[in-house]
Amino acid sequence: MSELQIGLLAIGTLVVAGVLAYNRVQERGARREAERAFRSGHADVLLEGAQAELEAPGDAPRQPARAAPPDESAQPDDRIDYVMTLTLEQPAAQQAIQEHWRSIERRHAPRALIAGSADGRCWRAGLQLVSRDGGIGEADLIEFRSSLETLAASIGASVSAPEMRAAVAAARELDEFCTEADIQVVMHVTGGPFAGTKIRAAAEASGLALEADGRFALRDDQARLLYTLGAHDGAPFSAATMRQATPQALTLALEVARAPDTRRSFESMTRLAHQLAALLGGRMADDNGNALDERAVAAIAQQLDAVRARLEARGIAPGSASALRVFS
Repeated sequence: MSELQIGLLAIGTLVVAGVLAYNRVQERGARREAERAFRSGHADVLLEGAQAELEAPGDAPRQPARAAPPDESAQPDDRIDYVMTLTLEQPAAQQAIQEHWRSIERRHAPRALIAGSADGRCWRAGLQLVSRDGGIGEADLIEFRSSLETLAASIGASVSAPEMRAAVAAARELDEFCTEADIQVVMHVTGGPFAGTKIRAAAEASGLALEADGRFALRDDQARLLYTLGAHDGAPFSAATMRQATPQALTLALEVARAPDTRRSFESMTRLAHQLAALLGGRMADDNGNALDERAVAAIAQQLDAVRARLEARGIAPGSASALRVFS
């Protein structure tokens, strides 16, 4: 290799190193700027347990340690399930029950569930009346009830069940109620393009983590989703391409029925939208492109309180096990 080639190789190496160093400095600067903008003199109660220490710039997206979600299908719920009760004079082996139950569960999953008493003498089997796919039909109820009666006969149990027509009517009414209450609150930050490095730094400084679907998400200490942040056009973010990302607008979204502590979740999302708008030089807007001022935000908060109260009155509190089942 000639001296000229060696010299050119050395210069090329220095240029590449310089570019990498520049990118690293830019990302670190964006992170510091976001942290200064987001820093508060008091703790955010909603984020306790959800926010963890940021990783070094350039690393893979932070994956905070999260508690396992609660067992949301441990017990049938008479408010949202068609529940049949099997009673035995002598305890039945759990294995025998489960063997007969598997075929029923395969047919009706994920709407079917069963739970037994501690002594194994009483078993409650439920078929979920409503999901986002709609209310249960009479044919499905007839099939489920017939299967449970066959199971009961096979283990020598007596069986009791609600009247099916009343259950179908209840499913229809509950489905209508849930359709009205199934509200997603969305706000946008417009005025891009926005630098991906700044978006990532801002999101992570507020406790959000980049998830597999390409959106940043804030979860509580039980791994329940509070709200998400993503590109307005739906393009997924990824750790590998975050530096090149330049979305024209961002979207923050909260599902009212699935978000625990709805008001605080909404306030936290609104706070992040304000901070993003200030940091990125954008503005907050609704789905129609109208500016979201304090009066509009307050009106939305009042509507959310009304929806939450209606859900709680039905025994389906936002973020509860029953709400997570019904609104899925």
